[in-house]
Amino acid sequence: MSGVQTIPVTEDEDGLRVDRWFKRRFPGLGHGRLEKLLRTGQVRVDGGRCKSNTRLESGQEVRVPPLPFEASKEKKRRTTPHVSSQDLRDIQDTVLHIDRHVIAINKPPGLAVQGGTGTAKHVDALLDGLRFDGKERPRLVHRLDKDTSGVLLLARSAKSAAMLGDAFRSKEARKVYWAIVAGVPRPAMGRMDLSLEKRPGRGGEKMTADEEGRRAITDYKIVANAARKASWLVLEPVTGRTHQLRVHCKAIGTPILGDGKYGGRDAFIVGDSPISRKLHLHARGIQIPNPGGGILEVIAPLPDHMVKTWRYLEFDERDEAEPFLEWRE
Repeated sequence: MSGVQTIPVTEDEDGLRVDRWFKRRFPGLGHGRLEKLLRTGQVRVDGGRCKSNTRLESGQEVRVPPLPFEASKEKKRRTTPHVSSQDLRDIQDTVLHIDRHVIAINKPPGLAVQGGTGTAKHVDALLDGLRFDGKERPRLVHRLDKDTSGVLLLARSAKSAAMLGDAFRSKEARKVYWAIVAGVPRPAMGRMDLSLEKRPGRGGEKMTADEEGRRAITDYKIVANAARKASWLVLEPVTGRTHQLRVHCKAIGTPILGDGKYGGRDAFIVGDSPISRKLHLHARGIQIPNPGGGILEVIAPLPDHMVKTWRYLEFDERDEAEPFLEWRE
């Protein structure tokens, strides 16, 4: 049997029902057993009783009572790939900031944060390589899409994970993204307020604009544009829904370059352009209260394919050198 666990809800798990959260985390735990644990109050969310259909929010903490080891065996077997010494060196090279409470890395594009079907390597499996002098294995407190690069925070203790989760949930954290989109949004600065819902579709599930979905808000501004064919945007999500920035940019008619999933052909500049077909979305910076005190600000350099696009379009990174200056209306 495992002991009592207190597990913070990650940003990727925001909005999940309690029963589906357990299915992800403890796939070997039967539905009947879970219902009994819920009825008897052994499972709690932020100290309170809950039901199987209770919706979780990122940063909340789920009390998990002692469970048979079999409850999580399937997940461990499915999501623990082989990790080489080179893999560990590579993830260590991405560290942007480290203190006693937090590690920030610059996640490269193409590296998943967590495992899944067909995912051979992911950040979660590499966390032991980021333990350094810490007593505990670092914990994920939010996530980025596989093809999105940039700042990813890791907590170095359960206490730090809870504090960082609270900061994300209470909107004390600011996340600033850079993107190149096809075309030029109008107006040049504004707010995208469009509810989203996950729906099945060709090639798997996709987020879709739906008035009955969960509210999603993104603020944006144009920094520069190139012959009106492409624009450099600063994006600041107010909410944290799955694929929010990608769906919002597509919804206003300017899909993010390289985002074939949501933008289709419109997400690519045709012709003899040398612009990479990779996704042009980068988590440029995070500003958040540090569990150790003060405010932590981390800025991540652009990945190589986006650096080349900036040069080709003659954009200058110095035009947005201070990403945390307040600019929103």
